[in-house]
Amino acid sequence: MNRERAGDDERVRLLGEMDLSVIGSVDREMGRAEAGDAARIVLDLQDLEFLDASGIRLLLHLGARSRTNGGRLRIAGPRSPQVRRVIDLTGAGDALPFLD
Repeated sequence: MNRERAGDDERVRLLGEMDLSVIGSVDREMGRAEAGDAARIVLDLQDLEFLDASGIRLLLHLGARSRTNGGRLRIAGPRSPQVRRVIDLTGAGDALPFLD
């Protein structure tokens, strides 16, 4: 995972797996991004290769938190067909602010 600032955007890029072992650190990193002054916070899932139920739960929580905190969150969707399938099967894609 890494975080970078580009203009008005703060980008948090996830790499590899998002499961119970990493969701705490992802949540903390997103909290740091939310505490900043970025106009938009992009959670980049493009390089994510695995996503489990705890990751889906965190994504939904981040989406809800964003709606009460200015709606700055946008999600760059995964390239992995397996991760996209988990998002689609759970219906989370309908509730999250994905970039086009």
